[in-house]
Amino acid sequence: MTVNSQSSHHALASNSVLKDIAIVKIGGNIVDNPEALETFLADFHRLEGRKLLVHGGGVMASKMAKQLGIETKMVDGRRITDAETLKLVTMVYAGWINKSIVASLQKQGCYALGLSGADADTIPAKRRSPEPIDFGFVGDPDANDINTNFISLLIENKITPVFCAITHDGNGSLLNTNADTVAYSLASALSKNYRTTLYYCFEKEGVLKDVDDPQSRIASMDRAEYEAYKNEGIIAGGMIPKLDNSFKAIENGVSEVIILHAKNLLTKQGTRLNL
Repeated sequence: MTVNSQSSHHALASNSVLKDIAIVKIGGNIVDNPEALETFLADFHRLEGRKLLVHGGGVMASKMAKQLGIETKMVDGRRITDAETLKLVTMVYAGWINKSIVASLQKQGCYALGLSGADADTIPAKRRSPEPIDFGFVGDPDANDINTNFISLLIENKITPVFCAITHDGNGSLLNTNADTVAYSLASALSKNYRTTLYYCFEKEGVLKDVDDPQSRIASMDRAEYEAYKNEGIIAGGMIPKLDNSFKAIENGVSEVIILHAKNLLTKQGTRLNL
């Protein structure tokens, strides 16, 4: 799915002189599949130019929670993060998954550095209001607060940052943050200095009319069509925040947003969106 910016705050002239960067987010269903993840990371390594990886891990976190007897509570596809769940997701996201991905990338020859949003104050976030739903230790980042200087320092020195979905509140508390939102926030922040393409990679071919039919990929869709599909229930669940973030990213200056199957990262085959 490609979203093209028609109303970006960057002029076309300025975009033409900006360096390109790819912000790639990989979903938990791929992360939890060792073979699919290995294939994806090999493709990610082959993706030319400046790049940054954001990963989820909710599938593995839910499995681990079940094994430890910690109840998983979800509202509209978003995890309720109490104190014990925060410890769990931090261990899973910032620990095992993050470092396993970094190790796999090193094997590919990609010089990677695993990070949470707390490291070098890269992604500060505000704890979400308990009204109307108390999500617990969940953070909402502001793209304007992201430490782009540090991230750019890494990238320009040929270090590939690998971010998990853990942020912090600046007062000593870690926060769980939706990985799609982390990717969108990083892309929006970096679009001030780069021509930014945001990739949402997951286990579907793109935006589908029927989630069980990969041939039902929607070839193109603008915002009005998206709202209609949403009202009809064709687009629902976790795809809604993904698409909401996609349109927000374009409005914030991101040049392209592409939602696609992880195996299509290099071909970029997905569903095209227009504002």
